[in-house]
Amino acid sequence: MGVSMAEVDRSEKITINIGPVDLGQIDLLVDEGFYANRTDFIRTAIRRQLETRSAVVDTTVARRTLTLGTQFYGRRELEQIRAAGRMVDLRVLGLATLAEDVSPELALATIASVEVLGAFRAPRAVKEALAPRTV
Repeated sequence: MGVSMAEVDRSEKITINIGPVDLGQIDLLVDEGFYANRTDFIRTAIRRQLETRSAVVDTTVARRTLTLGTQFYGRRELEQIRAAGRMVDLRVLGLATLAEDVSPELALATIASVEVLGAFRAPRAVKEALAPRTV
């Protein structure tokens, strides 16, 4: 069982505080038809800012040995890791997913550390068990 494209494409909700003058300028640009709505403006601004820093992101991902994109572990994969007497570091820039069939005990036996920049999806009990190992 892998991660579906729908899950990869699913966005995460964030909340920001913005001053009234900046917000008014955004609304003006929306009213003038430059953007469909506030969300369109903010997403566009974020993408443009990330594009200007893409070389730094690429270098840092390589230096920190992060998986770029998605990383998925199910019960079967983690049981194989445990049987081999190994542990893994879950280091992801993007989406890290532990399947619903992963128990807290299995996660603790196989995942040495968790560093996720983006979204980490796992059963609540597994996240709680791994909290002390999460950067």
